[in-house]
Amino acid sequence: MTIDFKGCHYPKHVILYAVFFYVRYAVSYRDLEEIMAERGVEVDHSTLNRWVVEFSPLIATQAQKRKQKPAVSWRMDETYIKVKGKWTYYYRAIDKFGKTLDFMLSEKRDEAAATAFFARAIGNNGFPDRVVIDKSGANLAGLENMNCMLILNGWYWLIEVLQVKYLNNIIEQDHRFIKKLTKQMKGFKSFTAASATLDGIEVAHMIRKKQFGASGQSAFQQFAALAG
Repeated sequence: MTIDFKGCHYPKHVILYAVFFYVRYAVSYRDLEEIMAERGVEVDHSTLNRWVVEFSPLIATQAQKRKQKPAVSWRMDETYIKVKGKWTYYYRAIDKFGKTLDFMLSEKRDEAAATAFFARAIGNNGFPDRVVIDKSGANLAGLENMNCMLILNGWYWLIEVLQVKYLNNIIEQDHRFIKKLTKQMKGFKSFTAASATLDGIEVAHMIRKKQFGASGQSAFQQFAALAG
């Protein structure tokens, strides 16, 4: 599937360059406006923001479809992202080798949010054999809901749930790249903008992890290829 850039007043490669530069290096929109101007492209910072919000989720959707098949042993955890001066909850999952599986921003940290995240992650990656989580009761309940669904659908095996903190160190370390970039952004003004920007950051992170098997291509080339 190719992302539609019809109606945009700038060439596709210009838009993708701006979006990639922002989600990979976390410059401010006003700084990015100056960077683009130095490259001969006059574009307002508000337009740059609109590009990130509009196109990052679309590129992330393509990334989910094209990434390499993950392992069946997962690590799941949530971290915190500030939106409009308040903390929100950012659910993330990686496999045992550190490859990104899925991510979801939520205004709440409860059973419903955990269940929604696991349903999304399984929808994008298939069922895991086991999932390592922390001591969160909400996350445990979310996985138990997934197992209930398996039972109701006549499956004869269930997801093994391990609540072992030291086994989750790998995902806690993986949060750092995301937190480093969002810290430089100094918070988000809306939930939609936060979620969209995080989509783009995660794709850039997946490229760093070589999850698309595109040897010989630069990081930007891989990012642009996801747009079709």
